Amino acid sequence: MTNFQRIGVLSNSHAGSSFEQLAEKYFLSKNFNINAKYSFALGFQTKKVHVFDFGGKDDKGNDVIIECKSHKWTSGNNVPSAKMTVWNEAMLYFSLVPERTRKILFVLRDYSIKRNETLAEYYKRLNGHLIPHQVEILECDLINNKVKLI
Repeated sequence: MTNFQRIGVLSNSHAGSSFEQLAEKYFLSKNFNINAKYSFALGFQTKKVHVFDFGGKDDKGNDVIIECKSHKWTSGNNVPSAKMTVWNEAMLYFSLVPERTRKILFVLRDYSIKRNETLAEYYKRLNGHLIPHQVEILECDLINNKVKLI
């Protein structure tokens, strides 16, 4: 059996939770009024509740939904295909949120020397056609303590 545990962390779940805590601190520092585990009814013909990582109001008082992803390239510097499917799923959920709502995918910056791009840049380049209009992909660089719009 293959072990897909991220090296250097207690568990993949723990890595995700830690990244969400970092994201919450970042958005609160930018005067967002957000709550964790934000429930929102989504669907085409019928609605079902989906829980986003965060939701509430942005710094201008607009509705905002935030999904966080702390995914990395694989240990062999290959594409984490299953993780990219999760990003596509987030884009589907964003497409079902009212247009007036600000939608943010907050991701960990992970650079591949082999590919000369970050995972977020790779995703946007290959899957840009799946990203709904008005979705912002913010890439969090933990090394330089910066957040960049992709």
